[in-house]
Amino acid sequence: MNAMELYRQWLSDFADDAETIRELTDIRNDAAQIEDRFYRELEFGTAGMRGILGAGTNRMNIYTVRRATLALAQSILAIPGGKDRGVVIAYDSRIKSDVFARQTALVLAGMGVKAMLFESLRPVPVLSFSVRHTGAIAGVVITASHNPSVYNGYKVYWSDGGQMPPDSVRAITDRLPGISYTQAQPMEEKEAIQKGLLTILGGKIDDDYIAAVKKLSVNPGLAREMGRELKIVYTPLHGSGNIPVRRILREIGMENVYVVEQQELPDGRFPTVKVPNPEDPGAFALAVELQKQVGADLCIGTDPDCDRVGVACMEEDGGVRLLSGNQIGCVLLHYILSQKKLLGTLPENAAVVSSIVSTDMAKAICQDFGVTYIPVLTGFKYIAEQIKHFEETGRYTFVFGFEESFGFLSGTDVRDKDGVNACMLLAEAACYYKKQGMTMLDGLEGLFRKYGCYGDKVVSVVLPGKDGLAKMSGIMTRLRENCPRDFGGVAVEAVNDYLTGVRTDAHGGTQKLSLPQSNVLYYELDGGAWVCVRPSGTEPKIKLYANAVTQSHDATEALLTRIVDAAQALM
Repeated sequence: MNAMELYRQWLSDFADDAETIRELTDIRNDAAQIEDRFYRELEFGTAGMRGILGAGTNRMNIYTVRRATLALAQSILAIPGGKDRGVVIAYDSRIKSDVFARQTALVLAGMGVKAMLFESLRPVPVLSFSVRHTGAIAGVVITASHNPSVYNGYKVYWSDGGQMPPDSVRAITDRLPGISYTQAQPMEEKEAIQKGLLTILGGKIDDDYIAAVKKLSVNPGLAREMGRELKIVYTPLHGSGNIPVRRILREIGMENVYVVEQQELPDGRFPTVKVPNPEDPGAFALAVELQKQVGADLCIGTDPDCDRVGVACMEEDGGVRLLSGNQIGCVLLHYILSQKKLLGTLPENAAVVSSIVSTDMAKAICQDFGVTYIPVLTGFKYIAEQIKHFEETGRYTFVFGFEESFGFLSGTDVRDKDGVNACMLLAEAACYYKKQGMTMLDGLEGLFRKYGCYGDKVVSVVLPGKDGLAKMSGIMTRLRENCPRDFGGVAVEAVNDYLTGVRTDAHGGTQKLSLPQSNVLYYELDGGAWVCVRPSGTEPKIKLYANAVTQSHDATEALLTRIVDAAQALM
């Protein structure tokens, strides 16, 4: 059926749903809106679904959530013992997150699959931890991470606590075409509880999670010693981090934590920010204002599902500087490795894992400490895969993983980005520098002096709607068919095409790449710089990354500007 036919079918199928009918009736004369809502089904990819809230097959609503959940339930029923192990369900502060979470639990219950639903909102890392902690077969968290308020999402985790592996995703996507939007029916909540198919989760798991995070403290004595002096401003950006982040900071000894009052309570409208994204300087405006008022050493903020963390630091002149995800990652990496080496707790087979679009400075730090550095494709699931591989083979011990997109992890009880874990480590690192009479910025500049002035830029080109997919595909095809010889005069030494799995150098020599297949082009440039282009896996945009290193910040910035300007012209 075409978009208009599907539109009419929804008007018929959901005639008893006043909210849906009202929304669809309002667009009856808007052909473009009808097309956008019904030209496709909301894609279920490697991270589940994410889309704009509203009625339609290309929207997040109770019917798309129920349908995906029915496919998940069917795939679990095909696994011996899977239905009894159950599914843990969490949600953040977004609009209708609680509704979608409850619908997920009751559809699972209706299929005979045990559902374990949190009593109130919880961060992504708590969900990941709980899947492992309860022995569940899977987990679902309702969140759209750091996207604008009009979005929500449905993110699925597997039994290891990481995002679903490809074969498990296929088990769902292969079933979806055979499931109608009216087919999945939730069980009544009272009946689900009486039959033992719905359990409400509460504080005990929170206690166990916080205890697990505290074990990841690198130098607990340092935090207790300096926690009375250090001042921290924290903003949860209206999300799920408020309670667990404040708790972990309090329990490790941070006595001076100031919370941004206007952003303290959950609110899916995110009224004080354009986007609730710690990568966006605008999201830190209120926190920075408070930081200046109280003279805080450190300012930290987490996104709505509390898996990403941003940082702002006071400068000597009273200004404030926001750190990039790469800079945060390198500060944490150096703190962890240096303190573990000092205390004699750094494993001989220690390994650090980071995405290929993250800074090469991490590689330089690892080489300095004799630690193995392992690059992976973008997406924290690939870091989680490495952790699982380390456990199965015993070859390495995981000590830290991060992505340039503000995601960090130093333990193995959680298999995704953990904002609570990262906030604890950032507080410790700030204590470490304060004890030496330094700021975190002083420490970062020390790393630049030692390893080189690394810099990075990320540019996103938003291409929404039906035409956007075609445009993204066209850009990637054009770049593959016409490989540039240089970017802004900086020669291309090789291109890694992860879709074909081949690295081709400037002389035509080829070799096979070891990472999985992915629609990514990575250009190695003269002097250690690089450019990477990839379509986003969660948003309608194509992303351009660039990284360079020189002996001065000004030279690095100028070099990056040349490279990025040339790359944007090609796109």
